Amino acid sequence: MIFNKDTAKKTAEVLLQINAIKLQPENPFTWASGWKSPIYCDNRIVLSFPQIRNYIRATIAKNIEDLYGKPDVIAGVATGAIGIGALVAEYLNLPFVYVRPEAKKHGRQNQIEGYIEKGQTVVVVEDLISTGMSSLNAVQALKEAEVNIKGMVAIFSYGFDVAKKNFEEADVELHTLGNYENLLEQAVDTYYITTEQQNILAKWNANPSAWSPQ
Repeated sequence: MIFNKDTAKKTAEVLLQINAIKLQPENPFTWASGWKSPIYCDNRIVLSFPQIRNYIRATIAKNIEDLYGKPDVIAGVATGAIGIGALVAEYLNLPFVYVRPEAKKHGRQNQIEGYIEKGQTVVVVEDLISTGMSSLNAVQALKEAEVNIKGMVAIFSYGFDVAKKNFEEADVELHTLGNYENLLEQAVDTYYITTEQQNILAKWNANPSAWSPQ
């Protein structure tokens, strides 16, 4: 669920502006999964642009306060959301932890890095939602630490049906600044893509695993 359409379109505008999101329907990317994709999203680029970084930080922080008040801890999902999660925690003057995909094999063998206590309330910050599985893996690690997950806030979601299903089954509330539908609208409005390209991109989103650029 996006916070509101104005925020979604502004988020799309800034991500396209700095090439954190690239749209190439005629020259698609190949994801690690092997999927051919006309879109590539790397929100870590946000950290290199102070004005946009500050917009994302403040918008996530203010929406967390609106939704949940102030939780006890902000948790970022490694590695993409460590930077923005720490910035949000700093903005809210809250403790920060981050969650690895799995526990380290050496040392203290932590999966959660930072200090957290049983019973604390936590909001999870994520940079990007595709299927949601890596994000929910982090949530599961936090649940095993016996903390109270209030919800997750992410910068952007592809809006896949499988992600919606995964979050519903895990009973985790997800809110995002932007999503795929509003991204395409903004891209057309600013002449980044044509309406014909918009149709191609919409078809990919409906069935990404089977999509072909031809």
